[in-house]
Amino acid sequence: MDYARRNPRVVCVTNDLTKSVEADLFRETFPDRYFSLGMAEQNLVGVLSGLAREGLEPFYPSFSVFVTRRPYEQIALNIAYPNLPVRLIGFLPGLTTPGGVTHQATDDLSLMTTLPNMTVLSLADATDVETFTDSLPAIDGPVFCRMPRGEVPRFFDEPFRLGHARVLSEGADICVLSTGAAAPHAARACETLSAGGVAVAHLVISTLKPFDDLRVTEAIADSPATITVENHLTRGGLGTAVAELMAEAGIRTTLRRVGIRDTFTHGGRPPYLFAHYGIDAIAVIRAANGLLGTSMTLEDEVVAQHSGPHEDAAEGL
Repeated sequence: MDYARRNPRVVCVTNDLTKSVEADLFRETFPDRYFSLGMAEQNLVGVLSGLAREGLEPFYPSFSVFVTRRPYEQIALNIAYPNLPVRLIGFLPGLTTPGGVTHQATDDLSLMTTLPNMTVLSLADATDVETFTDSLPAIDGPVFCRMPRGEVPRFFDEPFRLGHARVLSEGADICVLSTGAAAPHAARACETLSAGGVAVAHLVISTLKPFDDLRVTEAIADSPATITVENHLTRGGLGTAVAELMAEAGIRTTLRRVGIRDTFTHGGRPPYLFAHYGIDAIAVIRAANGLLGTSMTLEDEVVAQHSGPHEDAAEGL
């Protein structure tokens, strides 16, 4: 909202999920700059393109599957190809809803990072959410931003900076790189590793493209092994970006990718889903044990929190 107040060129376009993506306050504050176009995402993307060509800066917040997968060709040809300043905001990224395969955006990073001209962000904490818009004026082309919703942890006081990874801990025994909603799980695992005497370098990655922060390269090169942690398929997301970086930089260390394997996913409460698909703190500890030859475990209450059935989940979308 502050960014929109400072920038009268900002307009907001939604499908039928205005309240669900918390755009209702924008609608009430700037009714002349808000447009609801219904469940017609391919047409909606064409409108975004037209608004941008008229000199406006359109934002399209919706569930990430409806931002990325459904209108993919229109985004490629009408937004990315002409390099227009359209801001695509993907709520419910990865495994976050009981909606099942139709609502789980487990491939949104993969789809967006392969588009030329597209900048790709994956926000991890409340400071990211509050400050990422300050980076937008410097980005001429389109942006896809994974947006957390609801209660979001705060890791950093330092504002978001494009292409700048942030350090939660430093150490030379192992490097952990996490992004988005997986960052709190990685942080929990790193706390356990540190308590067990392991020196962990933990960097939170909020910019997936461009992916050229030298501190990331140095952290990987300085550790005998690296673990990537993400709420996304292991193909096409953070793990793939790190694997490509290591290959191109000639870094000969071991990489383990904690993420969703090659499968479609069902719905449930996030703690259950993270445990079921092996992307929670326990999975990170398991990967670290395999690399370090240790046998660490998380506290019992954390394990119990993740082991309940998902059928009792009644979270609204």
